[in-house]
Amino acid sequence: MNIIDFPRKQKKLIMVLADLLWIPGAIWLATIIRYGHFDFVVTWRDVLVYGMTTIITMFVFLRLGLYRAVIRFMGKEAIEAVIRGVTFSSVFLGAMIVFSRAEIPRSVPFIYWGIAMLFIGGSRFSVWFYCQSSSKKNSRKVAIYGAGDAGVQLLKLIKHSTELDVVAFFDDNKKIKGHTVAGIKVFRPHHLHELVQKHNIEQVFIALPSVTAKRKKEIINLLESESVLVKTIPSLDKIVNGKVNIEELREIEIEDLLGRESVAPDEALFEQCIKDQVVLVTGAGGSIGSELCRQIIKHSPRQIILFEISEFALYSLEQELIKVIPADIKLTALLGSVQDKKRIQSIFTVYGVNTVYHAAAYKHVPIVEENIIEGIRNNIFGTRYAAEAAQNAGVSTFVLISTDKAVRPTNVMGTTKRFSEMVLQALSEMSRSLKKESVTRFCMVRFGNVLGSSGSVVPLFKKQIKNGGPVTVTHPDIIRYFMTIPEAAQLVLQAGALGKGGDVFVLDMGEPVKIADLARKMIHLSGFEVKDELSEEEGIEISYSGLRHGEKLYEELLIGDNVTGTRHPRIMRAEEKMLSLSVIDEKMALLDEACNDFNIAWVREILLESETGYVPDKDQPVDLLWCELKKKENNVVSLKP
Repeated sequence: MNIIDFPRKQKKLIMVLADLLWIPGAIWLATIIRYGHFDFVVTWRDVLVYGMTTIITMFVFLRLGLYRAVIRFMGKEAIEAVIRGVTFSSVFLGAMIVFSRAEIPRSVPFIYWGIAMLFIGGSRFSVWFYCQSSSKKNSRKVAIYGAGDAGVQLLKLIKHSTELDVVAFFDDNKKIKGHTVAGIKVFRPHHLHELVQKHNIEQVFIALPSVTAKRKKEIINLLESESVLVKTIPSLDKIVNGKVNIEELREIEIEDLLGRESVAPDEALFEQCIKDQVVLVTGAGGSIGSELCRQIIKHSPRQIILFEISEFALYSLEQELIKVIPADIKLTALLGSVQDKKRIQSIFTVYGVNTVYHAAAYKHVPIVEENIIEGIRNNIFGTRYAAEAAQNAGVSTFVLISTDKAVRPTNVMGTTKRFSEMVLQALSEMSRSLKKESVTRFCMVRFGNVLGSSGSVVPLFKKQIKNGGPVTVTHPDIIRYFMTIPEAAQLVLQAGALGKGGDVFVLDMGEPVKIADLARKMIHLSGFEVKDELSEEEGIEISYSGLRHGEKLYEELLIGDNVTGTRHPRIMRAEEKMLSLSVIDEKMALLDEACNDFNIAWVREILLESETGYVPDKDQPVDLLWCELKKKENNVVSLKP
């Protein structure tokens, strides 16, 4: 049986018995060294010295906690306790020799100190070394990128783990190349491949909490080629304060891959539409809506109203916000749909709403493509009802959350969002033409994919990799823009304050990402190889499922080239073509009739004639219910009533 596996009581007993032998043995050996031979007489006074020193030393060791310490985790405190205990034992031995008039030379206590340290401290260190070697024998070999304070603190944390064994530091600092930090040698990054192969390194932890996003992206790209699992530390403060364990070290997120530097928000823009205002968020339980609510309560509104059709989503968000919302901010959670004109009008009027962030929309392209009527009712008519209610109630600011899919749309969802933009543009233009004193400022904020939203590709890829693949990508050349939900919400709130009326704002989304490359990076950074069709090696396969209905290879943020900057570096104002309110009214009347008749082909025809830029990728509608009805009727539907 391995000593590591002994019960705790047996280990303590072994330590006590060992010390009972080491202490008198060290005194005896020190005496031999002093005399230089074994031939000396041991008197009863000598035996008394041996016995009393052993007993008192054992008592001191007990008081110092040497028998409570777990040897495998022996640290600085345990070493200091051994030194103090042995030093006290040596002093006591010297005193006993003097007062008992024993025949032991006066120099023996000094020799005894060194021998006792060797026996007592050395035995514990030997067991510690054995425990460390045994516990790390089957552990996974890992490396730490960053040999600074964060890396050293992480190393200390890992040393308490039996599953991981740090074999190398990597650091960009040339001055510490080849040096040893906390017992681990530091290498330059170009040695990475060599050491991964030599030590069979399976994981690399990036311990660079203050590095720029651009540099972190470069490091990740370097590590990605090695197919090792890459994780990053949380904050250094959490590690130093012992608030994190190994399991909480997070895997690389897509925001790390984007290398996008954050821009400090303009606090004045936040406060303009929020501070001391009554703010309402439609679709509050969704990915963007809920983050808007989290950001809004940080900027001191008088009241925040959550408007949501899903009871579960509303309840979940309300319970989350109750825990963090300041006492002076009133929180109101209301169920309802933006398609209910009377309810939304009553809410705006009764609560005296000042600012509306309209995030209520059906956004998933394939779902809306297969449920066209509901998509139009919610996204177009719901937006119109909410906007008119805002005007009637004297709401100051109305911000529509739009999408890059509204630009030259190939799907119904994108078309409904572009139509919604034109509705707000027309309402804004009509108000200006009538020169109303109290005019609701309408503006739209258009951006691309947000990370972590429902239906996002990143959580799907993670799940597929965890299950062993395959990772499904629709097309090898498809690209998308990405932004984190918090950044998107912050920019939306700031853009709302920049609007003059009818503005279409587009957000700087950074560099586009090729989804197939993203899938490969995520596979490699999870510690796996990509399975090649030409290779029989094990790995995670990437399969291509084909573009879905209405899906484009790439998305755009601008219809034309007419764009100007604003006071915020990541918010731009686009000048887009618009329709008059009379034309909008005519088109919506036709849409209403076509939807009531459930005439999908006519609906699509109206959308095609509405100057939204809609170019469907299929000749025939794909609304599921409509298709089933046509099969049963077995006839061709007319394009007009």
